[in-house]
Amino acid sequence: MEANENRQITGIIVGCGNRGQNYAEYARYLPKSFRLIAIADPRSVVRKKLQKIYSLEDKYVYDDWRQLADSNVERLADCALITLPDREHHEAAVQLAKKGYHILLEKPMATKIEHCKEIVQVCRDNNVLLTVCHVLRYLPVVKKIKELLDKNVIGKLISIQHIEPVGFWHFAHSFVRGNWHNENDSCFSLLAKCCHDLDLIQYWMQPRRCTHISSFGKLMHFKSENKPKGASDRCLTCPVESTCPYSAKKIYMEKPNMRWPVSVVVPDIEESENWDQVKVKVKNALETGPYGKCVYGDCNNDVVDQQVVILNFDDGATATMQMVAFTEQICQRTARINESMAKKSAPPWPLMIPAPEQSVSS
Repeated sequence: MEANENRQITGIIVGCGNRGQNYAEYARYLPKSFRLIAIADPRSVVRKKLQKIYSLEDKYVYDDWRQLADSNVERLADCALITLPDREHHEAAVQLAKKGYHILLEKPMATKIEHCKEIVQVCRDNNVLLTVCHVLRYLPVVKKIKELLDKNVIGKLISIQHIEPVGFWHFAHSFVRGNWHNENDSCFSLLAKCCHDLDLIQYWMQPRRCTHISSFGKLMHFKSENKPKGASDRCLTCPVESTCPYSAKKIYMEKPNMRWPVSVVVPDIEESENWDQVKVKVKNALETGPYGKCVYGDCNNDVVDQQVVILNFDDGATATMQMVAFTEQICQRTARINESMAKKSAPPWPLMIPAPEQSVSS
């Protein structure tokens, strides 16, 4: 790809969920910099929506990304933005890199280490760029902290204590009822939710290398033995729904909302003119779909709802990273960075990291 800031970059998007649609908006807001050429998604309602927004020709709208990798189809653009479900990242990245597309790959890169290595090798072999969307690295506050750490402004970095509060209803939406509820269908929750956080720790710790890792976690709460007495299998018919913090009725119907997470429950939400119409669709979805199920044993979920990771680095510096579901805060990460020259009387240095993915899910 030419290093020319004035050149318009062209791209295709494969997997047009919340993240894919958010990346696509770049073409609307900065049309001189980026042009969307083609999309691929199995859902017709999503394809029709994006085709209309971006004025795509019928021949550039696909129901399967593999059609774009077919040897009989020419390369259509400079880059491929891969925002498919986690387990599909590997195959798509490999095949589209072989086709000559530069790759922008949503995190996690893949669900197996050998797949990550293969993606890197294939991109090297085909001389294409590979970028993984660890977007938190580019936040001004994160970059400033890295600058201060590298300059040893208040001494040598000793340890990092990092917490990712997923949020009680967000965890129920994504990791109990939603796309990341089952490890075999997607990946384990730490990889899906906290590869951002581990990437931040590694980024701040560089050039140190991690030498030892320990980790402990378990599915503690969202299981059948914790189901309230008298609860039914769906929130809309549950006699104890009003006292349950994980009530689907509260999460999706209590307040007017035409965006995430309601847009996940009702994929064709844009076809509705007002909240009253959306509410009818939400009710129907909760009566029959996964997002209306009881979180206690009725969702086939098996991913952990709390986990801690302990890391030791080659110079003796340490870090801890904790993921926990049961918080009021939604993805408002907190980091405490301890350095050698901090005064005993000085307050701790908590870092509140914004949560850009709140509007697009994670």
